[in-house]
Amino acid sequence: KNFRNEGMDKTHNPEFTCMELYVQYKDYNWMMNFTEKLLERICIAVNGSEETTIDGKTISFKAPYRRLPILDAIKEKTGYDLNGKSEEEIRQVCKELKMEIDDTMGKGKLIDEIFGEFCEGNYIQPTFITDYPIEMSPLTKRHRDNPELTERFELMVNGKELCNAYSELNDPIDQLERFEEQMRLSEKGDDEAMIIDKDFIRALEYGMPPTSGMGIGMDRLTMLMTGETTIQEVLFF
Repeated sequence: KNFRNEGMDKTHNPEFTCMELYVQYKDYNWMMNFTEKLLERICIAVNGSEETTIDGKTISFKAPYRRLPILDAIKEKTGYDLNGKSEEEIRQVCKELKMEIDDTMGKGKLIDEIFGEFCEGNYIQPTFITDYPIEMSPLTKRHRDNPELTERFELMVNGKELCNAYSELNDPIDQLERFEEQMRLSEKGDDEAMIIDKDFIRALEYGMPPTSGMGIGMDRLTMLMTGETTIQEVLFF
């Protein structure tokens, strides 16, 4: 059971059920392959085919799914290329897009707001949004080809996030620097920033193998597979 005090609507509940898994010596590419096979198999078991219907829309869980870097998604939907942009440049983009922002928002939060407002709701068929900027992903390993990005994906289905997964960060020095940056964001007023977890750092110093981890929301998964449109219909189940 997870609890996040983020309000309630048709697809959100503060307390929800999450399945988490971690696999050593794997990365987020392996986890994407695993996820699409898992969901295809679940859909066939529940519905007798790779398709389910929700809100009058037919959603196909047949693998493979589209894989789209988050900054490419933003460029596709807004026309703005945020690659290499500074916090101030992204803040200016938000103003041009007539978004409500405030001074507590760092670079990662600004990008997240743009994606949430202009992109997220458009992905009805399963789509892996990948390669999040490092500012958005304090627990995620840096991307092997671009140190400004991370090896992370979120799976969007019916306009909502279903899964969140990483190549886990297992470098204690890098992790401590990320936590320190989170503390700086907290001092600016970001109420979602993390604190420094010294026990976690110490555990990493003892050693952690390369690992891929994922969390998948079971209530939303049940909604999708059974065609329910409100989370309250499945919470007790």
